[in-house]
Amino acid sequence: MHFGLVCPPFPSHVRVFEAIACALTARGHRASFLLNAGAGALVRSGPWKVREVGPGPAQRAGTAGSTGLFGILRTVADAARRTESLAVGGVAALEAMGVDALLGDQMEPASGLLAARLGLPFVSIASALAIDPDLATPPPYLDWSYDPSSEGLKRNRGGRRIANLLLRRQAETIRRSALSLGLPPHGTMEDWLSPLGTISQTPLAFEFPYGGRRRILGVGPLRAPGEGEEPLPFAPNPARPLVFASLGTLQGHRLGLFRAVAQACRRLGLDLAVAHCGRLSADEAATIDARVVTDFLPQRAVLRAASACVTHAGLNTVLDAMEAGVPTLAIPIAYDQPGVAARLVHHGAGLKLSRRRLAPDAVETALERLLNEPRFRERAEAIGAAIGQAGGVSRAADAIEDWIAEARPMRRPARKAEPA
Repeated sequence: MHFGLVCPPFPSHVRVFEAIACALTARGHRASFLLNAGAGALVRSGPWKVREVGPGPAQRAGTAGSTGLFGILRTVADAARRTESLAVGGVAALEAMGVDALLGDQMEPASGLLAARLGLPFVSIASALAIDPDLATPPPYLDWSYDPSSEGLKRNRGGRRIANLLLRRQAETIRRSALSLGLPPHGTMEDWLSPLGTISQTPLAFEFPYGGRRRILGVGPLRAPGEGEEPLPFAPNPARPLVFASLGTLQGHRLGLFRAVAQACRRLGLDLAVAHCGRLSADEAATIDARVVTDFLPQRAVLRAASACVTHAGLNTVLDAMEAGVPTLAIPIAYDQPGVAARLVHHGAGLKLSRRRLAPDAVETALERLLNEPRFRERAEAIGAAIGQAGGVSRAADAIEDWIAEARPMRRPARKAEPA
């Protein structure tokens, strides 16, 4: 079977799809990426093809992960442009590629639009927190705690109404794209999720209680074999606890935040390893008073050596920390990071701080608690054990094969396939 893979142009999402593609091609399937123009450079070489569609860059420089009202609106506008571009150019591209089924990131509604237009079975992939949860679950872009009471439900409805206002441009684009493809003008990302189900990186052990309105299978981190397992480029000091700090590939430019963490670690006598993911210049990195400051570190390997993790609450980093049994301080910034931080606190495996007016004193207090109160590590280790049993990319591939086999598409248009 030939799978088409559709995801937004963010490195962490592309890595998830690469891992799934590796698992499927190892089983004899074929895989091809369909991406916005300019995003093909994010995909590493592997047993797949890459096709780009649409004009212009996939993401305006500097807008990824923007915060504040205007930053959010710019991010929404960029996402809407990407969706429209894929919807316009994706039909002909997928027909030429000759794909039999689609795997679509839940954050890119064009995957559902294209699958419906072409009559292809498809499975949604939740690289971030799974959307369309139980009504008692707060939206993932908010750091609200889980509250299934009537007051909690009312609060969640209000949060979704505000979000719908902020996402109006995206909704208009989805509706317009649907009409252009001859589809019903439904206008939310939830409307274009797969009816077969969603593969989620978030295991049940790290989720809020879930009411099961949709088929969401939590399989744990989706990564290629050996990902993040390279040898450490430094030798940890056994006499000094190590803290690992990373803000991911989109937020690693936040120099002030790294400096606050470094100051707190220095006061506590802790070693600090910082991975800024290439977002700081050499001069900027030199101003961070830490044991190690570099662009990238093998994340899983360094977390096994760490006593605590400080992160923007990106799902991949937090799940890697949980897998290693490392308590985590979350400082959420954008996207689903507030929701990830809320789950971390809900399960007692970490603490969260606001990035606004972040002071070294607050970081110091939080790190002291994480290191000195055993319950945080115990809860992280329990979640880590569940991750070890969740199945990962192998279970994801099993489910994809099973769900696609279940599908009975209403129609299959004729397509001219590219040469193998």
